[in-house]
Amino acid sequence: MWWFQQGLSVLPAALVVWSAASFVFSYITAIVLHHVDPLVPYISDTGTIPPERCLFGIMLNISAFLGVATMYVRYKQVHALNPEKSKIIKLNKIGLTLGLMSCFGLCVIANFQVCALFAVHVVGACLTFGVGAIYMLVQTVLSYLMQPEVHSKDVFWIRLTVLLWCFSSIVSMFVSSVVLYSGLYGTNLVQKLHWEPQEKGYTAHLISTVSEWSLAFSFLSFFLTYIRDFQKISLRAVVSLHGQTLYNTPQSLLTEEQALLIAGSI
Repeated sequence: MWWFQQGLSVLPAALVVWSAASFVFSYITAIVLHHVDPLVPYISDTGTIPPERCLFGIMLNISAFLGVATMYVRYKQVHALNPEKSKIIKLNKIGLTLGLMSCFGLCVIANFQVCALFAVHVVGACLTFGVGAIYMLVQTVLSYLMQPEVHSKDVFWIRLTVLLWCFSSIVSMFVSSVVLYSGLYGTNLVQKLHWEPQEKGYTAHLISTVSEWSLAFSFLSFFLTYIRDFQKISLRAVVSLHGQTLYNTPQSLLTEEQALLIAGSI
């Protein structure tokens, strides 16, 4: 049995691989068609112009679905491992809520391009990365509370390291973006897809784009830490029938009607 066939480890693995592919494929398409500069464009800029916009949107929508599934399984796993610890149960519910909000933000990013509806796109980015970072913080705290009884301390330290990576990327991206869009380097920079190294603001632009890519891959790295945990869990649906048919008529009346029909046919 392959490692991704154990438990539900295929979920976080698929989330990471598919999301990375959505970034890379749209980037390659945009570069080949000369829609953006090869040197580290914004991720959103690689999904602004057709046809890469279509590819970017549909792939990120699927990533959002995989994210919802992964976060729900994580929620069920933590709940099953700590059925009587109220603090962990409460944090777990908060984490699920934050995770679903982050996935909704990813759908907003996918369907509202930065050059079309900038304000809506920014809201989606804040939900995805801002709320998503808080989700990572909650999960890291849960990992701390569950070690060493449920898992080793190494898992907590790895998640804490990725969390610090995520927050440092957020700070770097925020500061460089504030400097870039402060008005010192011109207006309407949102629509600007091509930059020259000699242009004013190029350094701030480059720091901002690198920080965005770093932030995105810190998220993917965090979900990689779920793979080993998900090898120890599986979910199944239990079917419970409330009747032998799908009619609203009570079963007793159906039996009488069937008896009369049989008698009539005789």
